[in-house]
Amino acid sequence: MLMVKYIYMKQRSTTPVSTSFATRAALVAASILMMIAAPIAIAPQAKADKYDEQIAALQKQIDAYNSQASKLGKERQTYENQLAKLNNEKAQIQAQIDISQAKADKLQQQIEENQRKIEENKEALGVIIADMYVDDNITPLELLASSKNIGDYVDKQAYRESIQDTLTQTIDRINALKKKLEAQKKAVERELAQQTLARNALQEKENEKANLIAKVRGRESVFQNLSAKAEQEKLEVQRAQQAAIEAAMNAGGGGTFLPGDPNKGGYPWQAGCYVDANAMSSGADPLGYGCRQCVSYTAWKVGQRTGNFPRYWGNANMWPGSARASGYSTGSTPRAHSVGVISAGQYGHVVWVERVNGDGTVNISQYNYYNAGGPGWGNYSEMRVPASTYDTYIYF
Repeated sequence: MLMVKYIYMKQRSTTPVSTSFATRAALVAASILMMIAAPIAIAPQAKADKYDEQIAALQKQIDAYNSQASKLGKERQTYENQLAKLNNEKAQIQAQIDISQAKADKLQQQIEENQRKIEENKEALGVIIADMYVDDNITPLELLASSKNIGDYVDKQAYRESIQDTLTQTIDRINALKKKLEAQKKAVERELAQQTLARNALQEKENEKANLIAKVRGRESVFQNLSAKAEQEKLEVQRAQQAAIEAAMNAGGGGTFLPGDPNKGGYPWQAGCYVDANAMSSGADPLGYGCRQCVSYTAWKVGQRTGNFPRYWGNANMWPGSARASGYSTGSTPRAHSVGVISAGQYGHVVWVERVNGDGTVNISQYNYYNAGGPGWGNYSEMRVPASTYDTYIYF
């Protein structure tokens, strides 16, 4: 037979499938820690009490630090939501600024184009005025003499006046259009200035929120670091606890694996269920326990024998109290067809006592010993262990 040197147990074995994501994540984290630090304790509870007290105190600190970090995280999230809203508002104003700027640029282009036309028309008018000045030095008699007839003379005189009037009107229209465009540009520039002021004000608010977020994130990080430090201290205490438990287990002779029942004790809820690397069940059994967990299997064995299935008595180390509250007696002497309870560790472990041997050992069957009956978690196994391994027995 193979002597058991390191026998791990599932620490929380009562997680229903409907557990919320946050709770499930917390349980996974606890399971990972306990998986690393707390192999199963085959020793009396008294040997682990001082460690449990330290673990409980550290867990209280961790919970307090996590609570503060969570509050600060919510505060930070509020500021981040406000910052996102400000960013959105600023983006909308920037879009308006871009439109106004494009409008102002277009008006400026039109103004420059009209100014060019004014200059061209002024130049043309200057040429005509110069010509008219030369013509003005010609006497009407000379102009008449150069004309073919009286009609030609009248036409020349009318043409000069018509050209002068047309150019003057054109320049007047262009000047009026220029004034109109300049007025529109000023209005757009005022609008642009107001939009820029609004954007800059939002930028100041964004900077303020960003500073608040940085400060809150810093405080949040402090509590997260404190929590991580306390988690590490807790892990060290759990390792010390396990070392003491293993020493007691070895002093008692340890335990040996048995071939085991190929029918896995008749347990009916293993099909379609698995326990992952973090010792979490993929679903719940009809009694409310995580399937293929120690409590699920033991509850099935109790119901198989008595006809009364214990419906969610809690974690393994809660079973003695739940049993007494349900009218069952408990004690420290092993009996066949009783439940053996290890209360040490954060969640404990329960087994079904198959037989009591004359050499002070008991044969037990169980689910969810680490690497027992198969690799990893969630497997059926049988062992022969010292009766003193279990600090409490529940009688049915």
